[in-house]
Amino acid sequence: MSDRLAVVLEVAPKKAFASALEWPGWSRSGKIPEAAIETLLAYAPRFEPVAREAGLAFPASFEVDVVEQVEGGSGTAFGVPSRIHEVDRQPVDGAEAHRQAGIVAAAWTTFDRVAAAAPAELRKGPRGGGRDRDKMVGHVIDADWYYARELGIRVKQLDPADRAAVESLRTQVLEVLRRPSDGSPLADRTWTARYAYRRIAWHALDHAWEMEDRSS
Repeated sequence: MSDRLAVVLEVAPKKAFASALEWPGWSRSGKIPEAAIETLLAYAPRFEPVAREAGLAFPASFEVDVVEQVEGGSGTAFGVPSRIHEVDRQPVDGAEAHRQAGIVAAAWTTFDRVAAAAPAELRKGPRGGGRDRDKMVGHVIDADWYYARELGIRVKQLDPADRAAVESLRTQVLEVLRRPSDGSPLADRTWTARYAYRRIAWHALDHAWEMEDRSS
């Protein structure tokens, strides 16, 4: 028997994102919603080690249940799951907050592991573009610094080579994400806890998987 997979969709004219609500970071895109869901399921074997890193059992198969679809925007079209859904405004109790934050931590661990094994120069994309390893690492860390501000955390911009500073920021982020939430925006800004789990983990994993694909 397949396990239920609650999925949210954001749909723009030329791109759609499908995101697994209970597995933050497991978000994939396609030209249409059906293609996004198909790609999401195709990435299950790549997400399974992330779940295992978080200490969670990962089902062998899933039955997709689309619980909400919203209109995408410019962020969606650009390639970012950028919409906050109504289900993202639901409360999060302490146990769920720890589970979701654990997946975010596992996404960072996965990214770090992939980066450590990747060559400095990555294979170029089909149009000859794409960041090499160190620039990609810097990009992810810069993004995490920005994401932290959405959680009310303000520190000076990070040097990617300063691992102590990077780990300190991540610790502060996880402290916020482990707290129960009533579903309101965090730090009087716009992100809810559920959206923060998804966005932060997705960005780390999206680039980890890109780095893996471009290392061969």
